[in-house]
Amino acid sequence: MALSTMAALRASLPRGARLIGLDPGRRIIGLALSDVTLLLASPYAALKRGRLRDNAAEIAAIARKEGAGGLVVGLPLSMDGSLGPAAQAARDWALALSEATGLPCALWDERLSSAAVNRAMIEEADLSRRKRAAAVDAAAATWMLQAALDATRGPISSP
Repeated sequence: MALSTMAALRASLPRGARLIGLDPGRRIIGLALSDVTLLLASPYAALKRGRLRDNAAEIAAIARKEGAGGLVVGLPLSMDGSLGPAAQAARDWALALSEATGLPCALWDERLSSAAVNRAMIEEADLSRRKRAAAVDAAAATWMLQAALDATRGPISSP
């Protein structure tokens, strides 16, 4: 499957299908899940990053269980917006994951998501570094997925 834009992915989803947000780190993949109205992202899980085949099977099983129709993978662009080695690796991984799961996939800029989540956890929740490490991966995926949902939401109609 080819990668699509977030707007095209959202438009192609069947009514009631969710999206899975993924923040692929070196050791952990943070997962977030949207609601069925595609308005709200919530932390879901953190998976140990391993072989693509194994991670794809886990993600496909979650998608079936939760009714997800697509994936949104965080794209770690350089601060100037360019596609550096980390972003190219994330892009290649997203394409391979989409092919392995059979789910359409879009990329979304996730610059500073982990930094923002860490800052919020320190300021708002006063969590120690050890406690933050356990939650930051899924929270970063949530931050990224929420940004993608917000940016592609259509106008809100009045009753």
